[in-house]
Amino acid sequence: MTEQRVAADPIGWLGERLREPYVQLVASQLLIGVVALAANIMMVRALTPAHRGEVALLLQVVYLATQALLLGTERSFVAAYHEVPPATAVRLYGRLLVAPALLGVAAAAAYAMLAPSRLTPGPAVLALVTIFAIVEAASLASRSVAIAAGRVHDFLASRVIESILLLAVMAVLFLARVDSPELWLGSYIVACLAPTAGYVVYWLRLPGGAVSDENRLVRRQGVALFPAAISNMAMLRSDRLALPALASTTALGLYTAVATMTELLAWPLRAYADSRLGRWRAAHRDGTLRTRPIVVAAVCYVLVAAPLVAGGLYLLIVPVFGEDYAPARAVVLPLVLAAGLYAVSRISLGLLVAKGHGTLVSAAEIAGFVVSFACYLLLIPGHGIAGAAWGSLIGYGAGLVFALITTRFARDRISPSAAREAGVS
Repeated sequence: MTEQRVAADPIGWLGERLREPYVQLVASQLLIGVVALAANIMMVRALTPAHRGEVALLLQVVYLATQALLLGTERSFVAAYHEVPPATAVRLYGRLLVAPALLGVAAAAAYAMLAPSRLTPGPAVLALVTIFAIVEAASLASRSVAIAAGRVHDFLASRVIESILLLAVMAVLFLARVDSPELWLGSYIVACLAPTAGYVVYWLRLPGGAVSDENRLVRRQGVALFPAAISNMAMLRSDRLALPALASTTALGLYTAVATMTELLAWPLRAYADSRLGRWRAAHRDGTLRTRPIVVAAVCYVLVAAPLVAGGLYLLIVPVFGEDYAPARAVVLPLVLAAGLYAVSRISLGLLVAKGHGTLVSAAEIAGFVVSFACYLLLIPGHGIAGAAWGSLIGYGAGLVFALITTRFARDRISPSAAREAGVS
């Protein structure tokens, strides 16, 4: 039937595929990847490796703080709400964010007043980090709202606007040869705030509707997923935090130049998993969810894409970033392999979320974080950026193995009917 439709109306069929939420989410991730590449090039050309490392360090702090503000609700919100009116979804998620945002501001203010001067970057930097964390949390919340409300095309448009703004502001900084890490961080805030606020206001003006308030369930499942969100972010970012402490900010600058690019390998699978959570949960309730073909397809994607990413990045580092970044070639292979393992784990863990096993998801993410962080402590002092890269590979591999084992365990031990009766799916 599908082949007949394609033959009869190929343009219409292609249009339907392009309107699929997961295609639009992947497109937004690819757009972010292209922008990240351009931003990375401008920063490494305008900043020394040490200053590039400072920007990377501030970004890691922001991303960790963002997860603390969201409290694991990104995926639980999408799983709980399906095809709700956008205005209603905004209000529901807004209620989830108010208290954590206020607590975050209070915590930042308390730290600025009470922390020793040698342990604080100053009130201006703390203010930037706090504002960016709240804005980034709102942006990620808008992604969940868009998926739940069926407005992913709006989120894609928001990302397009954000990308244009970010490139424009960074181009000004690049041409002016600005070497202040704080100003480069500020460009992210400006670019993220404008489209996020604009679309929130736009969604609130659309017709609402009566929807059963599932926020208590969302928060409860979010709490179960919160260790997973923090551990995942820590697993992804602790190498950036460990490098300046155990090596130098110069090493962090070299490492980030490559790691920023290899992360793009996992983004399409992560976007696909997020967009399919509601559908996978419905299939699990019906007893029709087949996990093995989904995981196998993810593995095939990585096997095809990873060699292309590794070869292209290895050849382009010096021509694009400059001779100062030649030592970063040493970490291309392990970081690409690590990104491939991480990509497959997003699918496995997404299937667990769809089945309602938030505790198992958290356990898998914690396992990956603990192993990777232990490897960073052992390998970075003696091997620098290579130690961080191989630590990431080992840690992500441990997380994937745990995810695959728990996915199989959950499938074999918990039937869809039992899950419905227990209220976990």
